[in-house]
Amino acid sequence: MLNQSRVNGFLLLGFSEIQELQIFHNIIFVIMYLVAFIENLLIITVIIYSHQLHTPMYFFLANLSFQDFGSISVTVPKSIANSLMKTQAISYSGCVCQVFFLVFFMISHYLLLGIMAYDRYVAICNPLHYETVMNKKACIQMATSVWIGGLFYSAMHTGTTFTVEFCSNVINQFFCEIPQLLKISCFDSYLKEVWVLTFGACLAFIYFALIAFSYVQIFRAVLRIHSSQGKQKVFSTCLPHFIVISLFLVSGTFVYLRPTSGSPSAFDLLVSMFYCMVPPVMNPIIYSIRNRELKMVAINRAIFNRSIIPF
Repeated sequence: MLNQSRVNGFLLLGFSEIQELQIFHNIIFVIMYLVAFIENLLIITVIIYSHQLHTPMYFFLANLSFQDFGSISVTVPKSIANSLMKTQAISYSGCVCQVFFLVFFMISHYLLLGIMAYDRYVAICNPLHYETVMNKKACIQMATSVWIGGLFYSAMHTGTTFTVEFCSNVINQFFCEIPQLLKISCFDSYLKEVWVLTFGACLAFIYFALIAFSYVQIFRAVLRIHSSQGKQKVFSTCLPHFIVISLFLVSGTFVYLRPTSGSPSAFDLLVSMFYCMVPPVMNPIIYSIRNRELKMVAINRAIFNRSIIPF
């Protein structure tokens, strides 16, 4: 048993020590990381250099892409490097940084999804007031509040997590994760952070209720549209967004509020991979690759530097 003063680092035991499985894990992680990097970098570049995409929706989408790339960069490169160097160690400061930046990107990601839902609500339910409500100054203020909110929440959780006393340095995960750190902490300190997590989960569900209310209003407005093509366009834009928010909240809540088991669980590992690795890969597909305007700009102007040619 170790106390906090003697813990100088941690051991990450999320994956099997069998060499063939480690090779498979590396291949999967490298592919997912490269795909996320290319997709999100392309989106950010196209939006920045295409003036016709300087609208609130694409401004928030560029922020989302940056968050996606940041969140996957916190965990995956370290896991790949450890596997290649045949080590499982991570320093104490490295673990602190992983927790801080992962929570920072995850929380800001969730807050931004709510802002994007509000943007769609105003565009569909109050189109005449859209330019007034979602003006440049308001969009910058919303984006700034998202980043500041994520920073504050991350600092609070990181601080409470690493003020506890640790009774072990073995983490049954491929990255430093708050639930797994609480699992190896001493009992009295564990209760303090659990209350913080529970309070945060309550706020998250209240925020989700507001998002759900926005989408109820959106879908009610859509049902009043007489054009079937108009309905299809709105549903194709908003429904995937709502599904992403729901899955992100459910998986994250499951990881952070589910009691940790006494032994490593493949299911816990898969759920953690889902909420921290799948969104950076899938969000560009859901929000951008299916977007006709963005595809036209990306292919015709950003890549080939030609005028827009409809598909």
